Amino acid sequence: MPLTATGEIVLAARERKAGAGAFNVIQIEHAQAIVAGAEAAGLPVILQISENTVRYHGSLEPVGLATLAIARRAAVPVAVHLDHAESPELVREAVALGFRSVMFDASTLPYEENVAATHAMTDHCHHHDVWVEAELGEVGGKDGAHAPGVRTDPDEARAFVAATGIDALAVAVGSSHAMLTRDAVLDLALVARLREAVDVPLVLHGSSGVPDENLGRAVQAGMTKVNVATHLNKAFTGAVRTHLGENASTVDPRRYLGPARTAVAEAVTHLLQVLAAEAPLVRT
Repeated sequence: MPLTATGEIVLAARERKAGAGAFNVIQIEHAQAIVAGAEAAGLPVILQISENTVRYHGSLEPVGLATLAIARRAAVPVAVHLDHAESPELVREAVALGFRSVMFDASTLPYEENVAATHAMTDHCHHHDVWVEAELGEVGGKDGAHAPGVRTDPDEARAFVAATGIDALAVAVGSSHAMLTRDAVLDLALVARLREAVDVPLVLHGSSGVPDENLGRAVQAGMTKVNVATHLNKAFTGAVRTHLGENASTVDPRRYLGPARTAVAEAVTHLLQVLAAEAPLVRT
């Protein structure tokens, strides 16, 4: 199946008043698991590679090309997206490799500098038919770079979208990156106000900390693209711990990475069904 554009998946979800699941890839098993989970659900999915993951691997090309190859072999529509890129050079590299969408994150800069940098990056990406997400109103928990408690102002969001020409906007509404518990409290009234203020899809970062029922409510209030990373990593690591705890003599990584991959696939299937309103919002 040809690689799908993130914009196609997100806009189709918004038309259905559903959410589009976007899940972060750390290594090849993550990419395989996310696609397997999407295939089991029969739903599209977005694979994301963050700048932190690129730094972990040493460069974008190896993990990026592997992820693109996995996406192209999927039985459901799959997009590949560069997540939280603060480096313009990394964005340009992703575009050259064949990524169909990027998130350029200049949210730590003062507002006017964020606008200028994001506008320049959006011009470059649109020239190559690449969809652009940006962030306004810093989401907490990202290695201390974002201030917890900050919220996105709807009027500023409207001006930011108009000034930059971006295709989607990540907003701060109460979630936080890297949460290990699922008890984040979202400001759903603010989500609704932001949805009214801008005509581009809204993106929820830090969704691992949001319980199923509130993910559904966030989508109903106006959120569309929903990013998940830590929740999958918990499932992956938990499966590895369980296997090694029960099989202390294991030395072949495939013996514990296989169950970890399965655990991630099951989590992805469930979350995609929640976002598509095709499963109960609370697991029974």
